[in-house]
Amino acid sequence: MKILIIQPKLEKHIEQLEDELNKNPDVDIVIFPEGYLNENVKKACNIAKRYNTVLIGGHRRLQENPKDRVLLINRMGEVILDRVKYSKTSFVVVEGLKIGHILCDELIVQGIKGKEYNHVDLIVHPIGVGMFSNEQFEEWIKEATIVAIKYKTMVIGTSHADGSFGDTGVSIPIAYCIDKDGSVVFISQNDVRSRILIFETKKVTVLSDSLRLE
Repeated sequence: MKILIIQPKLEKHIEQLEDELNKNPDVDIVIFPEGYLNENVKKACNIAKRYNTVLIGGHRRLQENPKDRVLLINRMGEVILDRVKYSKTSFVVVEGLKIGHILCDELIVQGIKGKEYNHVDLIVHPIGVGMFSNEQFEEWIKEATIVAIKYKTMVIGTSHADGSFGDTGVSIPIAYCIDKDGSVVFISQNDVRSRILIFETKKVTVLSDSLRLE
């Protein structure tokens, strides 16, 4: 199974998502940041169906508060998970994987709780803008590692390539993958290249552009 992790810039439309799929039409799952889709959910459903791939990330409903929501679309272009931020975390089974989903600062604010997360195959962590300090970067990686070890699951997170938190004017793009034993598959800081994970039962291989990292 191929998992594509992207760090697009904030944009009104979702052209970068489609561009990545044009370059990588054989991927099974695409993971993208919180809020990236904006209100382009219908278009994303059509893209998922056209490229026969699963889309996992977040979108925004501007008339709601909080605006951000979890989103998972299957290969048929059907929304199978749409949860408002800060509500009870949840998981679904898709592509034979039990997938949990936690949105941005939910990692710190409420975390993941419940025996139902024991031995989840994958927890996806879409993040909005980048980190506002190296200390925050380290804190979030540390917390994701704790979750991975506690639930014996892989955790994958990704943020946008741009955008700052509040008025800080600082954005450190982040993407990472922590394996179920807490070991680092990759941690990306200020490196916004897309990455492909070859997800198998006993090992994970990382592809970064044309460079193979093993």
